[in-house]
Amino acid sequence: MLVRLLYVSRAVDQDSAKAIESILETSRAHNLSNGITGVLCYGGGVFLQAIEGGREAVNTLYNHIVRDKRHSDVALLHYEEITERRFGGWTMGTVNLAKLNTSIVLKYSERPEFDPYKVSGKVSLALLEELMATASIIGRA
Repeated sequence: MLVRLLYVSRAVDQDSAKAIESILETSRAHNLSNGITGVLCYGGGVFLQAIEGGREAVNTLYNHIVRDKRHSDVALLHYEEITERRFGGWTMGTVNLAKLNTSIVLKYSERPEFDPYKVSGKVSLALLEELMATASIIGRA
């Protein structure tokens, strides 16, 4: 059974570029062998991540993320059973939230800076889907 999980967290390390590289390196190595795909958005010290895969693998990964010292204030935004993956092209694609087009952000947010803590999980997922449709997600399989 496939599931999709969406969470938000804050970066503990003030050098978020270092934290992002560490998270991407770890996730890309781990995810392929565990059938997990997804996308990581970052900016302003905030991570927004969608992960997809088998229920057990996704749940295990999320439990690991909650305990991961690189994250704080981890909040589950959305969890659902799915029939197909939306982010299947990436072991972990990336998006820099600080570089998003303001018109896209304002479509989903009250302010020109996107804050996943202040919107619903469905809104965050809709933004990710738009980013995918507009080829804003970068990364490798």
